[in-house]
Amino acid sequence: MLPSLSSQVQLKLEQTLAQWHQWHCEPRLKRAPIVVATLSAGIGNHSVLVESDRQFVVRIDGLNPMANGLSRQTEWRTLGDAHRAGLAPGPRYFNPDLGCLVCDYLPHDNRQRVRIADVAQLLRAIHQLPARHHRLDLGERVRRYERMLEHRDSNATRAVQTCRKGIAALMLTMQQPPLANALCHNDLLQANRLYSGGRLWALDWEYCAMGNPLYDLAVIIQGDKLSAVDANHLVKTYLGHAADPATWDSLYAFGCLYRYLDLLWYLALAKPLAGGESLAEKLATLEALLSRSHC
Repeated sequence: MLPSLSSQVQLKLEQTLAQWHQWHCEPRLKRAPIVVATLSAGIGNHSVLVESDRQFVVRIDGLNPMANGLSRQTEWRTLGDAHRAGLAPGPRYFNPDLGCLVCDYLPHDNRQRVRIADVAQLLRAIHQLPARHHRLDLGERVRRYERMLEHRDSNATRAVQTCRKGIAALMLTMQQPPLANALCHNDLLQANRLYSGGRLWALDWEYCAMGNPLYDLAVIIQGDKLSAVDANHLVKTYLGHAADPATWDSLYAFGCLYRYLDLLWYLALAKPLAGGESLAEKLATLEALLSRSHC
């Protein structure tokens, strides 16, 4: 057993590997895959590198996708579209009963200097993918996590109450964002982008859904902590022109919602934060953002 995986996850991994004849590979695999390494045993999912005639990543669900508003069917179909468009690794196997997904492994380039223009171009290409029925409802997602916290009594959850009214007021005043809905990634943080073969790829599509493209931009600006210069460069390159005040207002509102959802997610799942910001730092960042009148 891999030391970082529970017996239940290990069993699902073994069952997934046993289905290798059904993986959608061309040419067909000639031998059963074997485990090479654990890539991550994350809060939500577990990813394992396996190898047969070539290498793959096997992801096993760590949480109930439906309980978190995710659509694995949408993810699987969108991955196929994104792979054909040259934006994502090839999806090879999907079994919702096992909670597993198998995709090609993309070796990362040794030098991965982030270019804002590449990120903007990747986002534009993602937003041109075929539409799906699954929709991201930010208000519903906020309410979902807030309900999960209703019966918790801790310093952390009480501290979040200081932001709750500000978020509720913000959502009431949000106007229709300037851009029409499109297929969005909704989690295109630096950790979910990879340079391989000299091009930028998008990974981890589990949050993909129809939504406003500006939310995708706001996630990157806030999640990657872009400087004002880089944020302006990203938005201007994506739009093809300088953003107007209404667009910046929407980016500010979406940025606040992303920060709030990020905080609620960790609290609702009662999981430790994985590196980066502490809970106190996340809360302080959100409070500072809410105190501003515009982006």
